[in-house]
Formats: sequence, structure tokens, C-alpha cells
Amino acid sequence: MCVLIYKNHKMPIWIDADACPKAIKEVIFRAATRTKIMTTLIANQMIYTPPSPYIKAVQVPSGMDVADAEIVLRLNAGDLVVTADIPLAALVVEKGALGLNPRGEWYTSENVSSLLSMRNFMQELRDSGTQTGGPDALSKRDVQNFANALDGWLSKIK
Repeated sequence: MCVLIYKNHKMPIWIDADACPKAIKEVIFRAATRTKIMTTLIANQMIYTPPSPYIKAVQVPSGMDVADAEIVLRLNAGDLVVTADIPLAALVVEKGALGLNPRGEWYTSENVSSLLSMRNFMQELRDSGTQTGGPDALSKRDVQNFANALDGWLSKIK
């Protein structure tokens, strides 16, 4: 994984906030305030943010992938995007930014294509009426893995 660092500029964090778990947002809020890194939540609905000069929320119109398009429009190479949305993650990686899912797993140029293929295959199964089940509930271990991955990234951009 390559992390781009511009002199005197901390890369911002973008959050695909519509489906981001509360526990993950809380980890990010604490980290943003502690490290003074700009963090923006983008969603189709208003999202609560704690009072902080480093955290803001942007509400976009409703619609399929409107929030995703807004994130891609705003991000730069090296920025961090927190999302569980694999198609968005593919666009993030393509643009040279970093993608991190709420379970603490990085999206990379090495894994995003296979993750996208698997996601599309599972969608085809669901569309054909096959019951595939969803992902497991977010566990405390997942939240800890996310916090560790985020802290690792933050320590690299100091």
C-alpha cells in the first residue's frame, strides 16, 4: 500500500456515511479531533457530527450513487475514504486514494477487482432469487481492527 504525503498537508478523510456504522464513526471522530485532520461525512441524509472544526457533514440529494459520485469528485490521490461500498472503493483506488472498510480491511489495486467480481456475482445470485444472506454483524474485533488500521495510516501521514 502506498501512502502519498504532501508537505505540510494532512490527507483528509472522506466517509461514505449513509451506511457507516455508528461505532466506526465514533472512532473516526475521536481520531480526527486528536490528529486535527479534516474529516467529511457525505450522505443522502443529514448525519450527526460532534462540534469540531475538523469534522463536517455534507448532505447530497437522494439517488443511486449520488453520495459516491460526490466523494469521488472531491477526493485527491492519497486521501482516505471509509466505505463498505466495493464499487466506490474501486473508483477510490483507481483515483489513487486509499479505501478502508469498516472492518479494517484495505482496498488495494491488488484486491479490489476480485472483491468487485465477487460482489457482482453475489448480486446476480440475489437478483435471480437466491438467498445469499448478508455480512455478519460488525463485531468489537472488527471495530478494533478498523481503529488499528486507521491509527496506522494516521501515524504514516504525520
